Amino acid sequence: MKIITSRDNAQYKDLKHLATSSQARRKAGRTLLDGVHLCETWLQLRGHPEQCIVSEGAMQNGEVAAIVARLEGEHAHVLCFPDALYAALSQVEHGVGIMFLVETPQRATPAALSVNAVLLDNVQDPGNVGSILRSAAAAGIGEVYCSPGTAFCWSPKVLRAAMGAHFVLDIFENVDLAPLLADAPIATLATSGYARQRLYDVDLKRPVAWVFGHEGQGVSDELLGLARHQVVIPHLGEVESLNVAACAAVCFFEQVRQNLD
Repeated sequence: MKIITSRDNAQYKDLKHLATSSQARRKAGRTLLDGVHLCETWLQLRGHPEQCIVSEGAMQNGEVAAIVARLEGEHAHVLCFPDALYAALSQVEHGVGIMFLVETPQRATPAALSVNAVLLDNVQDPGNVGSILRSAAAAGIGEVYCSPGTAFCWSPKVLRAAMGAHFVLDIFENVDLAPLLADAPIATLATSGYARQRLYDVDLKRPVAWVFGHEGQGVSDELLGLARHQVVIPHLGEVESLNVAACAAVCFFEQVRQNLD
């Protein structure tokens, strides 16, 4: 374990820049996983982080101490900061005092859709994006494609909302969604409050690419026109529509239901 006590330390400055700047995270291709759950999930599914960062006070926490002991035993890199310096790095209020520095996967976009997938068209709220990722992973969906206007999937808020779903999904960002839909060899479904076809009347016992849109404007007209099916989720209450994350969860688990029957 390396102990750093100065805020002028170059490593500390680099970490603080990553912690506080989305642009820096995108440019560096790195992000910070904050909290025991995300760190344990990364260890289980991906292995060692580039660095484990802990606060001095967190070493009194049994779960944190166990993670640090494992990493030190396997000769991984661990940095320890005084509590005050660590607090300036963490985006979690009342967190436990551990985070991982990890590389964000950089993947080339496949030429065509072939498995169950989610396409996010300008979904801007990080909480919604994270919730959609979490539901997608729980429903066994393998791929997520994000338009340039969609919230950065590896931001702290999205990571916290997704609760480790990132690590079992193939996520592609800054993707032009129109060509993927236009050439898709699998069924493509876009949700729309104006659609006539009900979700529950569509055959989902096959690979499907789901398209969800902006919180206020929905899926763009271009992508609606390219989707093979436009579907609506019927509801009884006097509300105009579902939240996009709730809508996605209903769609994913209707597909799960059909495939379990």
